[in-house]
Amino acid sequence: MPNTESSRIEYKRELSDGLERAVVSFLNYREGGVVYIGIDDNGAVVGVDDMDGTQLKIISRIKDNILPSAMGLFDVVAEEKAGKRIIKVVVSSGMEKPYYLKSKGMSPAGCFLRVGSSAQPMTTNQIDALFASRLPIRLGNIPSPRQQLTFKQLKIYYEDKGLSLNEEFLRSLDLADERGVINYIGYLLADSNGVSVRVAKYAGTDKVNLIENEEFGYGCLITATFRVLDKLRVENKTFTKITSSRRLERHMVDPTALREAVINAIVHNDYTRETTPQIEIFSDRITITSYGGLPAGLSREDFFRCCSMPRNRELMRIFRDVDLVEHLGSGMSRILNAYDASIFEFLPNFLKVTFPFEEGFSLPNGNESGNEFGNETADTILQVIEQDTTITLDSISQQTGIPKRTVSRETKALQEAGKLRRIGGARGGHWEIVNELPQ
Repeated sequence: MPNTESSRIEYKRELSDGLERAVVSFLNYREGGVVYIGIDDNGAVVGVDDMDGTQLKIISRIKDNILPSAMGLFDVVAEEKAGKRIIKVVVSSGMEKPYYLKSKGMSPAGCFLRVGSSAQPMTTNQIDALFASRLPIRLGNIPSPRQQLTFKQLKIYYEDKGLSLNEEFLRSLDLADERGVINYIGYLLADSNGVSVRVAKYAGTDKVNLIENEEFGYGCLITATFRVLDKLRVENKTFTKITSSRRLERHMVDPTALREAVINAIVHNDYTRETTPQIEIFSDRITITSYGGLPAGLSREDFFRCCSMPRNRELMRIFRDVDLVEHLGSGMSRILNAYDASIFEFLPNFLKVTFPFEEGFSLPNGNESGNEFGNETADTILQVIEQDTTITLDSISQQTGIPKRTVSRETKALQEAGKLRRIGGARGGHWEIVNELPQ
């Protein structure tokens, strides 16, 4: 953390009347920014006494005092610096510029822009130019093609996090307008819809031999996301390398980076053309493609600096509420911690992320096909069988939550690899786990 203010950083000794002004200036700035509460203008850490109360006040003030809605465009995070607790308010660049103070309206008295290390009033010409360039098509402004929708799954996800949704949740989450008309974001999160994420698997390095083609969705997008992540967790097998001193193990693709790339593709996809993210698994790589390219106003340089500009702020907010997203920009930083920028490909209407499989590693039996054991799913199945050698495939699936088809495939692979034997038939038979060969 720098000890001086900059175009992206502002310090405040305590929560003051200038909070909204600073947040508005960052919302209107192309890179967004961060407001630290508990640090004075000279960069000295003074701390915050009432952390919980101050955080609640910050959220309430940003929510109530700024237009258009900034929900989904900011995070309020508790941190520790120099032995004292401070608050970090992370603000993304918004897509509905100009943002302004509700009490002052869309005027020079209400609109601010970050200039150097300060928030400066915008001119009338600047306000007019930003308003004219505001994108008219946004999912929050598009009515759902169906209005008779239910949200049982969404409520369950909130309840699992200790949160409750009252009767006004559609409006409080910006899923419906004041008249109660549900928008397209609401449609994506409803129990039933026409949207899915496709996962295709090919036998080789091209698209000639398609061996699996699954659609995850037609319901709450959160559920679809979890199902896609589960699918990729199974596919992302553990490769090994035997060295002179030890045996090394590594996933085909870094699990954290893969997870973040999938979530980013789903949250930031442009659904206005009814085009959904697509994931392709080849023998040497996994490719994730989302529609829409970079949001207008976000350069490649900003993108790789992890500057956030959520295309679908309502989705971002809800995914963050249910802990699928941590903080604004955090997903990109995790990807870039494991891979360099070359895995990204920018097309006019698409953004592709390609994860190459680890080089120099192979599966335990030397089979490079990617259809062998050695992954967490197989380990889970072996642990269950070890507890009950008479267990059936159905019972394994029920106990572990792993689809029966996957259980069948993995047990077959384990038997072919000599790790597992079936003694007797389906009825009255039992399993026998074979000890690993010496390494």
